[in-house]
Amino acid sequence: MRALVLALSLSIGGHQGGDKWLAPDKLKHFFMSAFVESASYSALRAARVSHHDALVSAAGIAVSVGVAKELHDSWTQEGFSLRDLTWDAAGTAAGAAFLSHAQ
Repeated sequence: MRALVLALSLSIGGHQGGDKWLAPDKLKHFFMSAFVESASYSALRAARVSHHDALVSAAGIAVSVGVAKELHDSWTQEGFSLRDLTWDAAGTAAGAAFLSHAQ
């Protein structure tokens, strides 16, 4: 939820260059982060990790993947994008919220 509030509050500033807040790329970041969260959680639960520990660890994995992607982008023409990271965080938060009710 905090990630969504952050995304909405940051969106007031418009966009810089070609990096818009609302674009197909941002949806990919959101859903990929939610997917990484879900897949990581499922793998950890299959390894008999407790619900809480799997949820926290999966969130850490999803955030790490998002940060790694942006670090990679910083060395390419795409460049580092705080907006992409914001959508990654929103996807991770949404995935965690959904999974928090699973047990």
